[in-house]
Amino acid sequence: MRWTYKPAPNPETTAALAESLQIDPLIAGLLVQRGIEDYEQARLFFRPELEHLHDPFLMRDMDQATTRIERAIRDGERILVYGDYDVDGTTAVSLLVAYLESEYPNVASYIPDRYREGYGISFQGIDFAEDNEFQLIIALDCGIKAVEQVTYAQAKGIDFIICDHHRPGATLPPAVAVLDPKREDCSYPYTELCGCGVGFKLIQALQLRKGLPVESLRPYLDLVAVAIAADIVPITGENRVLTYYGLQVINEDPRPGIRALMQGIQRTHYQVSDLVFQLAPRLNAAGRLKHGDQAVQLLTERDWEQARRYALEIDALNEERKGLDQQMTEEALSIIREKGEESNMTTVVYRDTWHKGVIGIVASRLMETYYRPTLVFTRSGEKLAASARSVRGFDVYEALEACADTIEQFGGHTYAAGLTLEEGKYEEFKSRFEAVVGETLLPEHRLPQIQIDMPIHLEDITPKLWRILKEFAPFGPGNSSPVFASGPLRDTGYARTVGGNGAHLKVSVTQQGTAPFAGIGFGLGTQRERVENGAPFWAAYSLDENTWQGKTRLQLKIRDIKSESP
Repeated sequence: MRWTYKPAPNPETTAALAESLQIDPLIAGLLVQRGIEDYEQARLFFRPELEHLHDPFLMRDMDQATTRIERAIRDGERILVYGDYDVDGTTAVSLLVAYLESEYPNVASYIPDRYREGYGISFQGIDFAEDNEFQLIIALDCGIKAVEQVTYAQAKGIDFIICDHHRPGATLPPAVAVLDPKREDCSYPYTELCGCGVGFKLIQALQLRKGLPVESLRPYLDLVAVAIAADIVPITGENRVLTYYGLQVINEDPRPGIRALMQGIQRTHYQVSDLVFQLAPRLNAAGRLKHGDQAVQLLTERDWEQARRYALEIDALNEERKGLDQQMTEEALSIIREKGEESNMTTVVYRDTWHKGVIGIVASRLMETYYRPTLVFTRSGEKLAASARSVRGFDVYEALEACADTIEQFGGHTYAAGLTLEEGKYEEFKSRFEAVVGETLLPEHRLPQIQIDMPIHLEDITPKLWRILKEFAPFGPGNSSPVFASGPLRDTGYARTVGGNGAHLKVSVTQQGTAPFAGIGFGLGTQRERVENGAPFWAAYSLDENTWQGKTRLQLKIRDIKSESP
């Protein structure tokens, strides 16, 4: 594991901020590292307000989008809300359907079938719209590259509004409006919205046209927070404001579908990590194993008992998904070993019987083992389909672009993408991808990395420090929970392994005579020898609370251990 340190904060800026806010310089330094350098910026960081959200009409084509929707409502047209089958897509569809249905009945949703239609806008979906006399399709979390499909819809007299957040291609679809903050000709101030976030900007604009404040949309923010967490977009800027208030809704008064799903999680207070690791996989299970429509049904259901029934069905699908995930990962690891590809620069594996809905999860599992750009392929009709995952600092989307002549279709982000290709092109693609990555992957990309905010002494850790650090939440990409490094530390003789097969390490440590601090290192059971018998060591860790037998104590959540000063 490679330790890297964030640049030390400017001492003068840190001192001035500490004086202005009357806070410890350590806290001030952490804020400066996050780009917060004066009182006003700190106020917005600690007390975000919905009024801090940008004017939605700064987004290109927003005028056209709202005008077209208002015309559809005025003329009694049928509106089809179309979205991707992942969490971002299904929450976005649920958000817009729930908003429009609150005052207009001629609205329906459409989620493409992952296996028969594939990702994005399908010709089959457009045919469905024509057969059912929909005059307007609003696409969410997809469509930015659907030039042929939107042209096809145009010929049938069906208008499109696209709300997407993926990178556009060279040509935009001929839609009535294309809302995407990543458009080169869009000057919207924040470019990191997820698909559901773009959908929220649309309903914010519609609400503004009615003269209503953004506060009136607060009940929809539980959906937006789940989407932001699931899509792993930065929790900065607008995303931080939306997540901050979305978590409030989730913890105080979530919609029935989210409340029903949360019954199986059992938390007293939900954080972003609970949405990422507990809620999102459950919602994703519907689109992975059955149909994304189930997630939309759950998230738009108003009746509590019916929502509970939907949630139980989705929980059962998630349990089935876990079994497939484990089986496929074991098979993939076996293929890699049999082919002698453990030392490759990439992981590219294929089996035609693998479940298409689980290959993305398997790609993430393989990343945990080999830590290198990874693609997992399976058969999808006459084609092969893959999910791609990448390591920190390496843009897998750009690597796929370099192999574009072997690929039929691809799309995605820096660290996650999807693609399809002809079966006969598989070996050529695999060889090309290995070569491209081999030429561009730097040695430092091959080691998992811990980024440390700053080194501190254990005596710096106080209840007051912890109270303020909790105010840094919500945590996520772009605003991670602070990671510290301390050493040399010594265990007080408590060190032991816990969990199945002794997977985890528990310690009680001191630094130059400080009072002992409890620590837990998940997955660090093999490091026990490094800390036994009073041996000095250095630890990278975040702070956490542990509640046991009704008592809550502060502890070190250890990420890594080194025997020598890093």
